[in-house]
Amino acid sequence: MADRPIAVYGAFVANLAIAIVKFVAAAVTGSSAMLSEGIHSLVDTGNQVLLLVGVKRGQRPADAGHPFGHSSELYVWALLVAVALFGIGGGLAFYEGVSHLQHPNEMTDPTWNYAVLGFAFLFDGGSWLLALRELRRDHPGVGVWEAFRKSSDPAVYTVLAEDTADLVGILLAAGGIALGHATGNPTWDGLASIAIGLLLAGISLSLVATGRSLLTGRAAAPEVVASVRQIAQADPAVAHADVPLTMQMGPDDVLVNVEVEFRDGLSAPEVAEASVRIEAAVREAHPAVSRVFTEAAPPDRPAPPAP
Repeated sequence: MADRPIAVYGAFVANLAIAIVKFVAAAVTGSSAMLSEGIHSLVDTGNQVLLLVGVKRGQRPADAGHPFGHSSELYVWALLVAVALFGIGGGLAFYEGVSHLQHPNEMTDPTWNYAVLGFAFLFDGGSWLLALRELRRDHPGVGVWEAFRKSSDPAVYTVLAEDTADLVGILLAAGGIALGHATGNPTWDGLASIAIGLLLAGISLSLVATGRSLLTGRAAAPEVVASVRQIAQADPAVAHADVPLTMQMGPDDVLVNVEVEFRDGLSAPEVAEASVRIEAAVREAHPAVSRVFTEAAPPDRPAPPAP
């Protein structure tokens, strides 16, 4: 997925078009919620650019300074996206809402607002479905929330989170505009803007937590860890395999270190052949595993507990 960020390109086009239309509608109608939504879409557009930069830089090959490659750099840029979503998107939307409460403006005919919000919902909905398709393709057979929680690709989970915030924000803006015109009280419009700001802040904090986990060396998915151990244990030269140590280096880049106890009586060439077999079997079963290190357990270590 990191090599073909389809969801990011789709979100960029959708958010740029939506941001322009929202700002025009806000200028015509004077809606605070619509202005907040325009800011939201503009920030999302910038975020897609940051993600694309991260994808590009993460594809650089390994070198002397980075012998394991640069794939983890995408996580740095994704973290910047999360901070931007909170500091710029959420902060400005919240500020605009508070400012509107202090200095309310009477809104004009809401027809423009409803038309723009409907247009935005269709475009954001299309982008959301595209990101959801990519997420399910990477994690088949599990629910959406479980797939989102397991995803290690910011080009998918960040876009999906942003588009979810977009869709909910559109509903909040529409509700604030509708209540404001129905009651004649522009306070509802300002409250909707504040709600949009809080929504963006919540989504941002969630993305920050995910990015922090990946940047600090999150392990591979539990099923991958269990599978690698099973593969090592199944080799005829292995008496016992420990739980592998794994690290998610990038969306399609997993580092694996597995410590095994080889059977007694094996020669050095036989141990080397077994190591090669194990590493090849792990790579064949899990293409995302880029590096496998098989380590022989010291002969004097305590016997492993019975399963």
